[in-house]
Amino acid sequence: MSDSIRGATVSDLSRLILDRIRDVPDYPAPGVLFKDITPLLADPKAFAAVTDELAGLYQVDKIVGIEARGFILAAPAAYKAGAGFVPVRKKGKLPSETLEASYDLEYGSATIEVHRDAFVPGERVLIVDDVLATGGTACAAVELVRRAGADVVAIAVLMELAFLKGRERLDDVTLHSLVIV
Repeated sequence: MSDSIRGATVSDLSRLILDRIRDVPDYPAPGVLFKDITPLLADPKAFAAVTDELAGLYQVDKIVGIEARGFILAAPAAYKAGAGFVPVRKKGKLPSETLEASYDLEYGSATIEVHRDAFVPGERVLIVDDVLATGGTACAAVELVRRAGADVVAIAVLMELAFLKGRERLDDVTLHSLVIV
């Protein structure tokens, strides 16, 4: 945890996070309640606390950030943890040879990619994203990391939307959620 909340409990961190997440109804599609993390990112104490927590979860070689908000959380956590950062991007955004995985999400479908040479076989990897919803993106990221020859230590998310039951799709992966709503 950052010095600003050193000694804080999990409950304190949860409150810090939840107080800085804004609900935006009907975005990006009607019926979806979007969890906007920009107020949390704008608060330096809250952002530092989240970064410190993610960086301290596991000893890993690489931290994967899932496009796009996962980048914002994973890159500083990787720096703080002394690990490499690997972006998992939407199809067509990476310039070199890639592996790809497609998945369904709560309002459509998508394909993500990672560079084929992003990992050394056997590297220990933490996958980071902002929200776990239905679990499709997380499962696709796990598949990509494993196909590239690395070991997924865990998935860490800022927020888990429990009512969408994404955790159930990740039965063979450790999941660490900073807050569950």
